Amino acid sequence: MQRVDLGEVEYDVAAKNMRGWVEERVEGKAEDRLFLLSHPPVITYGPRTILDDLPVEAAGIPTVEVDRGGFATYHGPGQLVGYLVVDLHRRGPVDIVRWVENGLIEALGSLGFPLVRRDTPKGASSLVGVWTPDGRKLCSIGMRIRRGVTSHGFSVNVAPDMTVFHTFTSCGLQDVTMVSLAELAAERDIAVPSETDVRDAIANSLGAR
Repeated sequence: MQRVDLGEVEYDVAAKNMRGWVEERVEGKAEDRLFLLSHPPVITYGPRTILDDLPVEAAGIPTVEVDRGGFATYHGPGQLVGYLVVDLHRRGPVDIVRWVENGLIEALGSLGFPLVRRDTPKGASSLVGVWTPDGRKLCSIGMRIRRGVTSHGFSVNVAPDMTVFHTFTSCGLQDVTMVSLAELAAERDIAVPSETDVRDAIANSLGAR
Protein backbone atom coordinates (compact mmCIF):
# COMPACT_ATOMS: atom_id res chain seq x y z
CA MET A 1 0.00 0.00 0.00
CA GLN A 2 1.30 3.45 -0.91
CA ARG A 3 1.57 6.14 1.75
CA VAL A 4 0.60 9.66 0.62
CA ASP A 5 1.34 12.51 3.03
CA LEU A 6 -0.65 15.70 2.61
CA GLY A 7 -0.92 18.84 4.72
CA GLU A 8 -4.12 20.67 5.68
CA VAL A 9 -6.77 20.21 2.99
CA GLU A 10 -10.22 21.81 2.89
CA TYR A 11 -12.81 19.11 3.46
CA ASP A 12 -14.73 19.72 0.23
CA VAL A 13 -11.48 19.56 -1.76
CA ALA A 14 -10.52 16.28 -0.09
CA ALA A 15 -13.99 14.83 -0.71
CA LYS A 16 -13.77 15.67 -4.42
CA ASN A 17 -10.26 14.25 -4.64
CA MET A 18 -11.34 11.11 -2.82
CA ARG A 19 -13.91 10.34 -5.51
CA GLY A 20 -11.10 10.55 -8.04
CA TRP A 21 -8.83 8.34 -5.93
CA VAL A 22 -11.57 5.70 -5.77
CA GLU A 23 -12.06 5.79 -9.54
CA GLU A 24 -8.32 5.38 -10.06
CA ARG A 25 -8.33 2.31 -7.81
CA VAL A 26 -11.43 0.81 -9.45
CA GLU A 27 -9.84 1.23 -12.88
CA GLY A 28 -6.51 -0.20 -11.72
CA LYS A 29 -4.64 3.05 -12.35
CA ALA A 30 -3.35 3.22 -8.77
CA GLU A 31 -2.45 0.80 -6.01
CA ASP A 32 -4.00 0.73 -2.55
CA ARG A 33 -3.26 4.05 -0.85
CA LEU A 34 -3.34 5.59 2.60
CA PHE A 35 -3.72 9.38 2.54
CA LEU A 36 -2.66 11.18 5.74
CA LEU A 37 -3.82 14.78 6.20
CA SER A 38 -5.70 17.26 8.34
CA HIS A 39 -8.68 19.56 7.80
CA PRO A 40 -9.67 23.08 8.88
CA PRO A 41 -12.46 22.94 11.50
CA VAL A 42 -15.52 21.05 10.21
CA ILE A 43 -18.10 18.60 11.54
CA THR A 44 -19.05 15.82 9.15
CA TYR A 45 -22.00 13.51 9.64
CA GLY A 46 -23.43 10.41 8.00
CA PRO A 47 -27.01 10.17 6.68
CA ARG A 48 -28.35 8.42 9.80
CA THR A 49 -27.33 11.30 12.09
CA ILE A 50 -30.07 12.90 14.18
CA LEU A 51 -30.02 16.63 13.52
CA ASP A 52 -30.22 17.34 17.26
CA ASP A 53 -26.74 15.78 17.51
CA LEU A 54 -25.26 18.63 15.45
CA PRO A 55 -24.01 21.90 16.98
CA VAL A 56 -26.21 24.97 17.02
CA GLU A 57 -25.46 27.57 14.37
CA ALA A 58 -24.00 29.85 17.03
CA ALA A 59 -21.12 27.42 17.50
CA GLY A 60 -19.78 28.68 14.18
CA ILE A 61 -18.49 25.32 12.96
CA PRO A 62 -19.35 24.29 9.39
CA THR A 63 -21.29 21.03 9.07
CA VAL A 64 -21.16 18.75 6.02
CA GLU A 65 -23.24 15.65 5.29
CA VAL A 66 -21.06 12.89 3.88
CA ASP A 67 -21.54 9.49 2.22
CA ARG A 68 -19.87 7.31 4.84
CA GLY A 69 -20.93 5.18 7.75
CA GLY A 70 -21.04 6.61 11.23
CA PHE A 71 -22.52 9.72 12.76
CA ALA A 72 -21.22 13.21 13.55
CA THR A 73 -17.53 13.79 14.15
CA TYR A 74 -15.17 16.74 14.27
CA HIS A 75 -12.10 17.35 12.11
CA GLY A 76 -9.69 20.19 12.72
CA PRO A 77 -6.10 21.29 13.32
CA GLY A 78 -4.23 18.98 15.65
CA GLN A 79 -6.15 15.93 14.46
CA LEU A 80 -4.70 13.41 12.02
CA VAL A 81 -7.08 12.08 9.36
CA GLY A 82 -6.38 8.93 7.37
CA TYR A 83 -8.29 8.10 4.19
CA LEU A 84 -7.96 4.53 2.94
CA VAL A 85 -8.58 3.71 -0.71
CA VAL A 86 -8.22 -0.06 -0.77
CA ASP A 87 -9.43 -2.71 -3.23
CA LEU A 88 -11.04 -5.40 -1.09
CA HIS A 89 -11.32 -7.77 -4.05
CA ARG A 90 -7.54 -8.09 -4.06
CA ARG A 91 -7.27 -8.50 -0.30
CA GLY A 92 -9.87 -11.25 -0.07
CA PRO A 93 -12.40 -11.53 2.76
CA VAL A 94 -11.41 -9.04 5.45
CA ASP A 95 -13.22 -7.07 8.14
CA ILE A 96 -11.75 -3.76 7.08
CA VAL A 97 -13.04 -1.83 10.10
CA ARG A 98 -11.59 -4.30 12.59
CA TRP A 99 -8.33 -4.29 10.63
CA VAL A 100 -8.17 -0.50 10.97
CA GLU A 101 -9.04 -0.64 14.67
CA ASN A 102 -6.33 -3.19 15.38
CA GLY A 103 -3.81 -1.30 13.26
CA LEU A 104 -4.41 1.94 15.16
CA ILE A 105 -4.19 0.12 18.50
CA GLU A 106 -0.86 -1.41 17.50
CA ALA A 107 0.49 1.88 16.17
CA LEU A 108 -0.46 4.03 19.14
CA GLY A 109 0.54 1.30 21.55
CA SER A 110 4.04 1.49 20.10
CA LEU A 111 4.08 5.16 21.11
CA GLY A 112 3.20 4.31 24.70
CA PHE A 113 -0.60 4.52 24.70
CA PRO A 114 -2.47 1.31 25.66
CA LEU A 115 -5.79 1.28 23.80
CA VAL A 116 -8.61 -1.15 23.04
CA ARG A 117 -11.44 -1.82 20.61
CA ARG A 118 -14.99 -2.46 21.86
CA ASP A 119 -17.69 -4.80 20.61
CA THR A 120 -21.10 -3.21 20.10
CA PRO A 121 -23.92 -4.83 22.12
CA LYS A 122 -26.91 -5.89 20.05
CA GLY A 123 -29.26 -2.97 19.51
CA ALA A 124 -26.82 -0.39 20.90
CA SER A 125 -25.16 2.54 19.14
CA SER A 126 -21.97 1.58 17.33
CA LEU A 127 -18.79 1.46 19.42
CA VAL A 128 -16.53 1.25 16.36
CA GLY A 129 -13.30 3.14 16.99
CA VAL A 130 -10.36 3.05 19.37
CA TRP A 131 -10.81 3.61 23.09
CA THR A 132 -8.88 3.96 26.31
CA PRO A 133 -9.32 1.05 28.73
CA ASP A 134 -11.48 3.32 30.92
CA GLY A 135 -13.94 4.01 28.08
CA ARG A 136 -12.90 7.31 26.50
CA LYS A 137 -12.75 7.53 22.72
CA LEU A 138 -9.57 8.57 20.95
CA CYS A 139 -10.07 7.51 17.31
CA SER A 140 -13.19 7.59 15.15
CA ILE A 141 -13.71 5.37 12.10
CA GLY A 142 -16.24 5.84 9.32
CA MET A 143 -15.85 4.15 5.94
CA ARG A 144 -17.67 3.48 2.71
CA ILE A 145 -17.30 0.55 0.33
CA ARG A 146 -18.32 1.09 -3.28
CA ARG A 147 -17.58 -1.38 -6.07
CA GLY A 148 -15.32 -3.22 -3.68
CA VAL A 149 -13.12 -0.19 -2.95
CA THR A 150 -13.02 1.59 0.40
CA SER A 151 -13.04 5.34 0.99
CA HIS A 152 -13.09 7.69 3.98
CA GLY A 153 -11.29 6.22 6.99
CA PHE A 154 -10.28 7.32 10.48
CA SER A 155 -9.29 10.27 12.65
CA VAL A 156 -6.88 10.40 15.57
CA ASN A 157 -7.05 13.20 18.13
CA VAL A 158 -3.40 14.12 18.57
CA ALA A 159 -3.72 17.61 20.09
CA PRO A 160 -6.83 19.38 18.73
CA ASP A 161 -9.05 21.87 20.55
CA MET A 162 -11.10 19.34 22.51
CA THR A 163 -13.68 21.92 23.63
CA VAL A 164 -15.31 21.59 20.20
CA PHE A 165 -16.54 18.13 21.18
CA HIS A 166 -18.69 19.77 23.88
CA THR A 167 -20.80 21.52 21.22
CA PHE A 168 -22.34 18.41 19.62
CA THR A 169 -23.01 14.71 20.14
CA SER A 170 -20.03 12.80 18.80
CA CYS A 171 -20.54 9.45 17.06
CA GLY A 172 -24.20 9.28 18.09
CA LEU A 173 -23.15 8.49 21.67
CA GLN A 174 -24.74 10.83 24.22
CA ASP A 175 -22.37 9.89 27.02
CA VAL A 176 -19.10 9.53 25.11
CA THR A 177 -16.03 11.39 26.34
CA MET A 178 -13.59 12.19 23.56
CA VAL A 179 -9.92 12.37 24.47
CA SER A 180 -6.64 13.31 22.78
CA LEU A 181 -3.12 11.93 22.87
CA ALA A 182 -2.06 15.24 24.43
CA GLU A 183 -4.47 14.72 27.33
CA LEU A 184 -3.42 11.09 27.78
CA ALA A 185 0.25 12.08 27.70
CA ALA A 186 -0.34 14.71 30.39
CA GLU A 187 -2.07 12.15 32.60
CA ARG A 188 0.89 9.78 32.25
CA ASP A 189 3.52 12.54 32.46
CA ILE A 190 5.08 11.60 29.14
CA ALA A 191 5.85 13.63 26.04
CA VAL A 192 3.16 14.17 23.44
CA PRO A 193 4.19 12.37 20.24
CA SER A 194 4.64 14.61 17.23
CA GLU A 195 2.22 14.30 14.33
CA THR A 196 5.13 12.93 12.30
CA ASP A 197 5.63 10.17 14.87
CA VAL A 198 1.92 9.34 14.78
CA ARG A 199 1.86 9.31 10.98
CA ASP A 200 4.90 7.03 10.82
CA ALA A 201 3.56 4.61 13.42
CA ILE A 202 0.16 4.29 11.73
CA ALA A 203 1.59 3.93 8.24
CA ASN A 204 3.97 1.24 9.46
CA SER A 205 1.22 -0.66 11.28
CA LEU A 206 -1.12 -0.58 8.28
CA GLY A 207 1.65 -1.59 5.89
CA ALA A 208 1.80 1.68 3.95
CA ARG A 209 5.15 2.65 2.44
